[in-house]
Amino acid sequence: MKKLYKVSIKSHRLLLVLALVFSTHLCWSQDMNISGTVTSGDDGMGIPGALVAVKGTTNSVATDLDGNYTISAPLNAVLQFSFIGYQSQEITVTGNTINVVLQEEAQVLNEVVVVGYGTQRKEAVTGSVISIKGDDIREVPAPNITQALQGRLAGVEINQTSSQPGASMQIRIRGARSLTASNDPLIVLDGIPFPGSLTDISTDDIKSIDVLKDASATAIYGSRGANGVILITTNKGTLGQKAKFSYNSYYGVRNVFSDYPMMDGAKYAKLRADAGMFSNGIDESDDVNTDWQDLFYRTGSVQNHHFNVSGGSTTGSYSFSTTYYKDEGVIPLQDYERFSLVSSLDQQIGNYVRVGFNTNNNYSVTNGSTLGTYGVISMSPLANPYNEDGSWRRTVRMPLDEQWVYSRDIMNNLDDRFLDQTKAFASYNTVYGEVKIPGVEGLKYRLNLGGNIRMSTGGTYTGQGVFSTNPDTPSTATVNNSFNSNWAVENIISYDRTFAEKHTINAVALYSAQENFFNSSSISAREIPSDAFQFFNLGQAQGEITINPANQSYQKSGLVSYMGRLMYSYDDRYMVSATFRSDASSRLAPGHQWHSYPAVSAGWNIANESFMDGVDEISLLKFRIGYGETSNQAVDPYKTLGLLSTRPYNFGGDFVTGYYVSELPNPNLGWEFSKTWNYGLDFGLFNNRLSGTLEYYVQNTNNVLLGVNLPPTSGVGSYTANIGETQNKGFELSLNGVILDNPSGVTWSAGFNLYSNKNKLTALASGQQEDEANWWFVGQPINVIYDYNKLGLWQEGDPYLDILEPGGNVGMIRVEYTGDYNEDGTPTRAIGPDDRQVLDVNPDFQGGFNTNVNYKNFDFGIVGGFQSGGILISTLYGSSGYLNMLNGRRGNVDVDYWTPENTGAKYPKPGGITSGDNPKYGSTLGYFDASYVKIRTISLGYTFNQDFIKKAGIDKLRLYTTVQNAFVLYSPYHKETGLDPEPNSYGDQNAAVTTSYQRRLLTVGTNTPATRTFMFGLNLTF
Repeated sequence: MKKLYKVSIKSHRLLLVLALVFSTHLCWSQDMNISGTVTSGDDGMGIPGALVAVKGTTNSVATDLDGNYTISAPLNAVLQFSFIGYQSQEITVTGNTINVVLQEEAQVLNEVVVVGYGTQRKEAVTGSVISIKGDDIREVPAPNITQALQGRLAGVEINQTSSQPGASMQIRIRGARSLTASNDPLIVLDGIPFPGSLTDISTDDIKSIDVLKDASATAIYGSRGANGVILITTNKGTLGQKAKFSYNSYYGVRNVFSDYPMMDGAKYAKLRADAGMFSNGIDESDDVNTDWQDLFYRTGSVQNHHFNVSGGSTTGSYSFSTTYYKDEGVIPLQDYERFSLVSSLDQQIGNYVRVGFNTNNNYSVTNGSTLGTYGVISMSPLANPYNEDGSWRRTVRMPLDEQWVYSRDIMNNLDDRFLDQTKAFASYNTVYGEVKIPGVEGLKYRLNLGGNIRMSTGGTYTGQGVFSTNPDTPSTATVNNSFNSNWAVENIISYDRTFAEKHTINAVALYSAQENFFNSSSISAREIPSDAFQFFNLGQAQGEITINPANQSYQKSGLVSYMGRLMYSYDDRYMVSATFRSDASSRLAPGHQWHSYPAVSAGWNIANESFMDGVDEISLLKFRIGYGETSNQAVDPYKTLGLLSTRPYNFGGDFVTGYYVSELPNPNLGWEFSKTWNYGLDFGLFNNRLSGTLEYYVQNTNNVLLGVNLPPTSGVGSYTANIGETQNKGFELSLNGVILDNPSGVTWSAGFNLYSNKNKLTALASGQQEDEANWWFVGQPINVIYDYNKLGLWQEGDPYLDILEPGGNVGMIRVEYTGDYNEDGTPTRAIGPDDRQVLDVNPDFQGGFNTNVNYKNFDFGIVGGFQSGGILISTLYGSSGYLNMLNGRRGNVDVDYWTPENTGAKYPKPGGITSGDNPKYGSTLGYFDASYVKIRTISLGYTFNQDFIKKAGIDKLRLYTTVQNAFVLYSPYHKETGLDPEPNSYGDQNAAVTTSYQRRLLTVGTNTPATRTFMFGLNLTF
């Protein structure tokens, strides 16, 4: 009985346990409806499109427009609440109602940066990486990314090379390092190297931009990243988000920032009298005062319209956008128009596979790119543009020149008699697939396929007599075509895993291949039979049809690469990253095509050490050090083979084409490579209300790719070789701070960056110390001027004028004498070419600043930039521009010149000693202090209260007004001229003489004048 009793008790216990298990199972397996609202901790409003998911399942829903949701889940299940820009939450189901408040995590988002082939928390980054979000970029409404980035990123120098609508800009990351190879950074769009122009990418489609600056960060891109890397990530859809529509638009009017400062009629008449060289021409009179610029410029306009639809399901996301942009310049017939279509799709297939694509397509039309202002501002203000009957004159006759008359009316009435147009189509595409390896957590394989094309077609047509003093000048036309294609394949294996919550490992292995193809052609013709043909059918030309071999091009090149990278972090305190990359380029000689280089960097986050506990004032304190090697193969293909050029000649009465060697082959042409050390300090104070980065770097570039000139006796002009060495070093400082933080009152934040880069040429070919023809001098910066140093003007009583300037006159330019002196102190010779000096054009430092103030629904922002030191080259004032001849032959810039009654003037005596048509040493008149402080953008916006607009189904409505290129606070050049102190031309452009300066030097020339724009816009989301 006792045994039976024990068995009975055990049986009952077993039944009780089974009953409890069964009942528990029923509770768990029986779903219940849970509902609630997801709101924002910032303003308490519902968050539409927030994702609510049952952890461990595929069951999920998205909140409606008011943030409400309903989902089925069993008791004690865990619900996950998430939305982009907010901290996720997990809550256990204990009842039918769960309301959640999500807190913004802007700081967390800022800590995630793209480092190439993956992302990394900023706290763990050991290389030099700087980031900016798309919303910050759009604070400066701009047609392309570069204009929006000016002055925003330390170490990234962005300069204007043209002020025409649709023009691109020059980007230099930590200065120039190569002499003849490209110094442009690599652009990576959504993970694939981007071969196009940044003008092809709309700022409205940008999610973030990350810039890799030092070799330890750029080494993963090998030779393509030698000049830095700009990683552009476009906007994508959001998982679980219902379809969201947004419309961003602005419209603005453009006006000339400042007319070119030319003399008016009275001043010009006095100049001509003081010079005593020319009398009035047939169409001139001292009582005439014509403002040619006022007759020429128009009010320009700019408009942008961006539409986007994005959303997603529980397993995928999508985004589609289209943009229309148009910029009408202040010069008649000059404009730029662009249509863009951007889309992306990302889809999860099962538990292990993810596929997707990104595509960016655009079509653009550029008109009037050959137009400038020289023909306008070189006109005499004493010339009358009208005939006696009030009609426009065709030309005006000055003392030695006859000039075609430019005006708005004349330009607009040219109709079919003039066309300067380029149409371009570009398509940049990426298809990818990603597979998680089953059984190995964190291990993935990804395949990226990139295919890109960019083609352009266009030309110019100038009708009979147009822009010419002779009405019978034959019509001319030119057709230009180009085609550029690029494909890339990337195979990537990555492993990302955290062990014991302290050890984080990220490993990436890559094999990639890419090929580039480029072809261009050009044909010109004369005597087109009808204006209606323009440049569209040159076969009808009645005159000469020319196919210049120098204007045709064909290039094909490839690159194969292997790369491995390992990043390790321990307890968010100690970080190390190591990269090894090997590239092979078809551009280089056999036996020299492969180059391998390592990179390593380490970081120590002191703020996370135990001995920093209790130091609440320090939120982040991290030291970084990195060393890396990169290389550059950015020379044109076929340089290893040499070049042939053509020359027509008379052979027995027939004209034939002959070939000659213009550039020798180099079977030893190899890689240009750089070695870089980078030291950095990242810090955050007072709960990151003040954060920043301080960096110092040294970069040495060896085997510089350089075109070597040969003596005429060799019969060949040059060859390309690995000869020369350069060095770059500098520092960078970035600061960001929250000055006031009161969500219900005033919020005020500010940013500031300051950087300096010093480069120098440390070696040239065969031990040479200088290459005078190219203005390269060992021990000096790459970009210099080789010219005389102006000291002032010669005055009465100055000693040695007759020795230093034989035949010279008082009031002429006085330049520095560098020769020897006799025992009595007299110069031993006259001033000559040996007195030319190397003048450094580079600034001492530069940077930018920005600030944002928010009060309730209002927001106010300012973006500015500055530069200290350096030389600004203005061809308007120098002798290459032929606009400061000071002799009364053509229109002259308004200058304070020397007369016996005005001996303290800056500019020389009119009619004095000359060199050609200009004052002797007139080139020195074009050099100005390049310092400036300017406000680039001022914006004021108002965001409507959400309660007010929600009834209309609108999530966000913001109206704003912006002033672009607002004003200059300080600039010696602006103070004297009134002009924008930033360049607008390369050294061989927009001047009467284009051989005075090296092309790499940027100048202020007679390009389209700088403009100021007043804009009104809106941001709408629903």
